[in-house]
Amino acid sequence: MIEAISIVVLLILGEAVSPGFATPSQIVNQLVIASLLGVAAVGQNLVILCGKEGIDLSVGSIISFGAFLAGNLMQQNNANLPLAIACVLVSTFAIGLASGLGVTVLRIPPLVMTLGMLGVVNGLLVVLTRGVPSGRAAPLLAQIVQPTLFGLPGIVVIWLAIGVFVALILGHTRFGINMFAIGANEEAAALAGVAVRRTRMLAFGLSGLFSGISGILLLGYTGNVFVGAGDQYTLPSVIAVVIGGTSLAGGTGAYWGTMGGAVFLVILQSILTTISIPPFGRQIVYGAVLLVLMLFYGRQRRLRG
Repeated sequence: MIEAISIVVLLILGEAVSPGFATPSQIVNQLVIASLLGVAAVGQNLVILCGKEGIDLSVGSIISFGAFLAGNLMQQNNANLPLAIACVLVSTFAIGLASGLGVTVLRIPPLVMTLGMLGVVNGLLVVLTRGVPSGRAAPLLAQIVQPTLFGLPGIVVIWLAIGVFVALILGHTRFGINMFAIGANEEAAALAGVAVRRTRMLAFGLSGLFSGISGILLLGYTGNVFVGAGDQYTLPSVIAVVIGGTSLAGGTGAYWGTMGGAVFLVILQSILTTISIPPFGRQIVYGAVLLVLMLFYGRQRRLRG
């Protein structure tokens, strides 16, 4: 509810700053951009829910890798689409799972492990691309920005379907319930028979998987690939999760709130762009928002302790 009210307030503010900002067509455009961030935030949401201050800093690099791999396997050929998608999903899930192994088996702190993975994946991309953009989307994938169900672009419909899927997992499966239990109290969850390591490891694997899906959608949206295309989603994916009501301490939250957080951030970015705030200024705003949220997070931890 809070997210919805905040979004409405931003739309009113945007309309006041720039008439036409809140027209239906512009709102749909905002939803398309929010879809990319929202899908990237799925895995982030799962990792954060598991607690232990789990934040996946490799999300952006995996998105870039997924877009690069998909584009180079497709090469504007619809016949290559199924193979490209399968390869991206398998490889990005494996990357996320590797981070999960480092966190659970080697006991490396999540921030350190995923930061290291970010460096590995980015380095791999530099070697593979030599800094030169390569790969093109298949024509069929490029159609995801076209209107489909109820006039909504295909990418938005896919995002809504993912939202329903994630909500079902979190609310109606043992895996989802286990994640909440681990985030709320890891020791109690282990005593209750929850496979803590396996659950957290799988959460990181799914973070990589959904980052890969976001990379595929980003490729369909842009049509081609460039190095570092996914970097812009790392920090916003964390902020979207926290704005959506998921505690950085883990154990509480829902993906519906994260979806609202993604829409909120995209509209906020559009307003900042409209009033000619440069990119570094937008990053300052994002950082300030995250710092304020961290202050609330610290207070929440003290209350829970």
